[in-house]
Amino acid sequence: MEATNPVRKPINPEEAHVLVVEDNVPNFVLIARLLAYMGVQRCEWKTTGWGVVDFANTMPKVDLVLMDLRLPHEDGYEALAQIRSNPRLRDTLVVVVTAQASSVEMQKAREAGFDGFLSKPLDADKFPEQIRQILQGESVWDLGGST
Repeated sequence: MEATNPVRKPINPEEAHVLVVEDNVPNFVLIARLLAYMGVQRCEWKTTGWGVVDFANTMPKVDLVLMDLRLPHEDGYEALAQIRSNPRLRDTLVVVVTAQASSVEMQKAREAGFDGFLSKPLDADKFPEQIRQILQGESVWDLGGST
């Protein structure tokens, strides 16, 4: 049974607050640069899934979480469960960004309640448009070149 998301108001990239949960510095730098390129000015970075809710609660708001699955301490699935159980964050868009791209992993992410799936390595030409689509309320489930 797929969860029904509340109707979301489109979010302008220039006004978006994005939290990137990623333990690999070069991956974060690439994501941050691509987000900045498309106009996102508020981007925070967390390197583990542990304490993600406490960290997110220090932000004025969180519109989108880009979540790696393989993280130290708590993985992306555990971090998603924390986010979904928090009243302030439960409806936040949470999108997987992972090198573990397979149709099985994508289905697992869908069933866990993620709002989208992007595979690494990120396609710098497609990523800004994918994020725009997500902020507009569209669903993006992309395996990239993997299957």
